[in-house]
Amino acid sequence: MGKPNFSEDFKRDAVHQITVRGYPVREVSERLGVSTYSLYKWMKLYAKAASKVPSLDHEAENRRLKRELARMTEEHGILTKAAAYFAKDAR
Repeated sequence: MGKPNFSEDFKRDAVHQITVRGYPVREVSERLGVSTYSLYKWMKLYAKAASKVPSLDHEAENRRLKRELARMTEEHGILTKAAAYFAKDAR
């Protein structure tokens, strides 16, 4: 089995998901079926191009943080309910 050849656009999009959108490397690696080694290599390769792109606007960052906060709040609620349930069963 040969190694797959990914297009330049694919590589740039993968790096964009990590650097701009803030997704973890491992998550992007699993989702796209690419090794983490390749992603780190691509990040080095395209770091110069990414540095020329203007930084994130604050509204996009706020939206991302609000989504993350909502997810964490939901997880906290689930864990709180689970802890109460298991504490009740332990008695």
